[in-house]
Amino acid sequence: MRRALAASAVSNKAPLAPGTDSEPRRGFGCARKSLNRPLLLVIAILLLSVGCTHERRIRVGSKNFTEQLVLGEIVAQHLENRLHGHVSRKLDLGGTLLTHQSILSGEIDVYPEYTGTALTAVLKQKPPSDPAKVLDLVRRSYKPWGLEWLPPLGFENTFAMTIRNDDSPATTLSEASQMRSWRLGAGYEFAHRPDGLPGLLATYGLKMSGSPKTMDLGLLYQALMRKQVDMVAANSTDGMLSVLPLKVLRDDRHYFPPYECALVVREGAERDFPGIRAFLLELSGRIDSQTMRRLNYQLDGLHRPVKEIARGFLRSSGLN
Repeated sequence: MRRALAASAVSNKAPLAPGTDSEPRRGFGCARKSLNRPLLLVIAILLLSVGCTHERRIRVGSKNFTEQLVLGEIVAQHLENRLHGHVSRKLDLGGTLLTHQSILSGEIDVYPEYTGTALTAVLKQKPPSDPAKVLDLVRRSYKPWGLEWLPPLGFENTFAMTIRNDDSPATTLSEASQMRSWRLGAGYEFAHRPDGLPGLLATYGLKMSGSPKTMDLGLLYQALMRKQVDMVAANSTDGMLSVLPLKVLRDDRHYFPPYECALVVREGAERDFPGIRAFLLELSGRIDSQTMRRLNYQLDGLHRPVKEIARGFLRSSGLN
């Protein structure tokens, strides 16, 4: 194809002015004679095929971590099934602000986002504890950008204070704070940020046994299972929660902000592709926390291809 395009470029080159070097003139003449009808036909077909590759497609994006990759692939395959193609992927884009900029610029048309993240990281506001109020705030704030927040997918990914099943009968953080003191393991950020450990201790009066042990997030479950700590600040949709004998203590005083996951879609894409909004709404309410944990574990723990994971979810949900 490059050779064909090069030949086309040569054929359109203007003749050299009189008095210039004669060698280029001979080259031009030879190139012109070589463009016989069969070759021109081939070039035309190739150029037509190039034009077809620029057909407008729905561009599905995601951030750059396990859960986002899985959700992005689910959205992409679901739209492919409904639109019979016409989908391209821009997964693994990066962090929150980069992905937000991508949808503002029109580089992507839809991606999964979290209400609390949008309110704090993008809009720089402190979120209320009521999930419905947070969703309403981000909806109204994103509207002037031509972006719509669809109803949530059915789960939230927030901090999750986690203990071993056999270590305590407590099911809530209030109960745990009244029963005993705890050896806590946490990531470096959670241990020091104001809306992390300091606020948690103040809200629940949780008693610590010694200083919290800070560690890489990937080591939290290992430390908990080896009884090096008694409680960890995990994430509520971590895949390991679906396979280990652990339980998440309910945040009964609603200390942690709501982080409901929902699809954000460009209103321009909804106009360009009639029916896309209805197709995306088919995913709302379909993924609860347990399901998301299992999906994450299939990628992180079992290392299954993300396309297989998404295909299996859509099939089991009756959406294939």
